[in-house]
Amino acid sequence: MRLLVVEDEVKLARSLRDGLTADGFSVDVVHDGTEALWMTNVNSYDAIVLDIMLPGTNGFVVCRTLREREDWTPILMLTAKDGDLDEAEALDTGADDYLRKPFSHVVLVARLRSLLRRGPDVRPTVLRVGDLVLDPGSRACRRDEEEIALTAREFSVLEHLMRNAGITVSKQDILDQVWDVDFAGDANIVEVYVGHLRKKVDEPFGRTTIETVRGVGYRLREERQ
Repeated sequence: MRLLVVEDEVKLARSLRDGLTADGFSVDVVHDGTEALWMTNVNSYDAIVLDIMLPGTNGFVVCRTLREREDWTPILMLTAKDGDLDEAEALDTGADDYLRKPFSHVVLVARLRSLLRRGPDVRPTVLRVGDLVLDPGSRACRRDEEEIALTAREFSVLEHLMRNAGITVSKQDILDQVWDVDFAGDANIVEVYVGHLRKKVDEPFGRTTIETVRGVGYRLREERQ
């Protein structure tokens, strides 16, 4: 399996290369975003380990540019920052996974192997339920041809509901699919996000697409116009 590691900290980049090589990967290393984009133009990779804070072209721009090229190579983003906004932006720009520094090499390899098992995706299928349209590739949502701005988490909740249109999904199922597997907060956070979605995709258009199935969960139904 051939990997591209994009990391501007030379010592860390060398450590990643040596460790991943010892684990059986073929590894190319570059230290800035511009070189990373050039390398992905001339080489084919099974996965990319991409730091966010890079000189010149940062990791967000690199990731977004690759997705705009319709390059769906799995991307694992790295950052020294500890914050939900960075994680949300990483996922919004098209990253497949996210890891905060410092991290365990064992965890890094496990995450990479998980991405590699999935393999590179083709452009995600556009989801349509009635006149509600969600494009996972461009992270766009619209209804009646009107664009709807969603946060990363709102987008993920709506995507899960649309992929299960007509089926009742529980709060726990939404938590398992959308939140981190280690999430230990209140499951009622799902209600909060469903409420946000209703205010954005239903109420302005006079619709009631997202239904509450009391005692069970939520269901997205198609309204006939």
